[in-house]
Order: sequence, then structure tokens, then C-alpha cells
Amino acid sequence: MKTIYGIQYLRAAAALAVVFFHAAEKTGHHFTIGAAGVDVFFVISGFIMWVISDRRPVTPLEFIRDRARRIVPVYWLATAVMVAGALAGLFPNLVLSLEHVLASLFFVPARSPSSGEVWPVLVQGWTLNFEMLFYLVFAGSLVLPRNWRLPAMSGLFLALVIAGRVATFDGALMLTYTRPIILEFVAGMIIAEFWLKGRVPPLAVGSALMACSLGGFALIGLLALPFDELITGPLAVLLVLGVLSLEANGCVRRVPLPALLGDASYSIYLWHTFAISVVAKVALEIDLGAPATMFMAVLSGTLIGVAAYMMLERPLMRRGNARRVAGGLARRAAE
Repeated sequence: MKTIYGIQYLRAAAALAVVFFHAAEKTGHHFTIGAAGVDVFFVISGFIMWVISDRRPVTPLEFIRDRARRIVPVYWLATAVMVAGALAGLFPNLVLSLEHVLASLFFVPARSPSSGEVWPVLVQGWTLNFEMLFYLVFAGSLVLPRNWRLPAMSGLFLALVIAGRVATFDGALMLTYTRPIILEFVAGMIIAEFWLKGRVPPLAVGSALMACSLGGFALIGLLALPFDELITGPLAVLLVLGVLSLEANGCVRRVPLPALLGDASYSIYLWHTFAISVVAKVALEIDLGAPATMFMAVLSGTLIGVAAYMMLERPLMRRGNARRVAGGLARRAAE
């Protein structure tokens, strides 16, 4: 599939926004709006899955297997590092239980024994619980005729959100999966359907959408306004629409560094907090100062993610792709 570089650059920007968010938390700065990078990720995820499935039809089992190869190994490794660190006493505030570790590894929302909040062992893995729900529903939809898939998924996710509005849930599972944030996946798929049909906003409109989105994010950040997915979700949708308009009108070209950061965005997202924690502790010991600590935290968080992508994620993906190709050739030979 031809790379849509605008989406790649958005993935990079979303990952870096989350890095800035966590670095600011650790260094006494304010960049809460960086958490909205997750909303951009979710819209992009819906977009990518819909486009990929249209261009490369797969069975539900093949889809789940491909997604598991992409997501699971690196996440399990990062979780294992957290568990090992906790057992070694490096994370004194992290309380472990076998039930919580297993729930974390298998993407089941569960309350953390450390805080009582619905967090996995690796806190940023909470987003993967939503991703896995989306992947399972998406895989199930592949048995339906194409024209029924988007309405079926949209109806299911909308029903879950309505249920969360009219009923009170205490269980971690329903408390998680009735949040309005799941509608961001649906929005991404709807955008993708328009993209596949060549129906994107004209350049002037797309530029205006981007300006509105970035202006909205900036206003929230600068004024420290309260926000949730009901605000940042629509802003993320506008941003994706605007970038796709630029892409469709030939305004986006490949630039090596942001393209690399887009490729590495998943690893950056998973691993950045390890580096940020180390930098924050060292900076405290040597009295580095808040601005320099912030800079080093962002830089180290990004670099560790890129290194993890180069040394772990990309080799694992290549190995998985090689196995998939070999398996496909074997099946064709058997036929």
C-alpha cells in the first residue's frame, strides 16, 4: 500500500505529544494537552485499518494474527521490564499481583492494586485495551458484506457509549468500553471511506480544518482549559481531515526524520516513560534545572523509542512478514 505520509507525520506528532505530556509531568511543567495525542492515534487507527482491509482483503483470523504480531511482542517485553523493575525494587509505588499482570498482558481492563484505577502494569498500555477491542470487533465485521461492516461497527460502538450514559457501571470492563473515546475509531473509518472514494475536502477547506484543530489544541493548552475526549476527539478528526486534504492535493512529501518518527511511533509510545523516569531521577540528583531536564527527558524518551523500533520492533515485524509470505507460498503450492 502506498504510504500516506501525512498520516505518518501525524503518528509522529501524536507520539511526541504524549512524550511531552509525560516529560512535563515529571519536570514540573504544564502540557496536559499532550495527552490528546491518544485521540489522534485512535482516529488514525480507524482510518488505517479500514484502508488496509479494503486494499488487502483478509480473513478475521489473518487480521487478528497480523495485529497480534504487530502489537503484542513489543508490549509484552515492555511490560516484562516493568514487572522485573518492580520485583527489583526500582518502582516502589508499583504493587504487583498475578491477576493484574495477566490482565495487562492479555489486554483486559482491570483495576491496578497500586492505585485502584483502571490501569495496566505499563500505564500507557491502557490505550491498547481499546485498540484490541477495536481489532476484535473489526475482525468480526470481516465476515459481513463490505457495505454492512461500517454500519454494524458504528452501531455497536454507539450502543456501548449510550449504555455508558444511561447506566452506571462499576466493573472495569464496561467502565472502559462504554467511554465515548471508542467513537474515534468509527470516525477514522468514516474518514477512510471518504478517502477511498476520493471525496476529501478541497485544499482551502482542509487548511481551515487544520487551523481550527491546531488552534483548538493550542487554546486548551495555553489557557489550561479542562478537556476530555468529547472535545479532543472532534479536534483530532478535523486534524486528520485537514492533513488528508493536503495529502490529496500533493502538498505532502516524504521527509526522512518525521517519516522515521512515524514508523517508530508505537515504540516511542511504549518505551518513552522509562527514559523519562531515569532522566528525572538523575536531574534531581545533579540539580540540572527544570528547562534542561524537560529537554533531556523529551530527547531521551524519543531516542529510546527510535532505538527500540530499530532493534526490536522492526526486526520482529520483518520476521513476522517473512513467515506470512512463506506461509502464503506454501498454501499456494499445496493448492
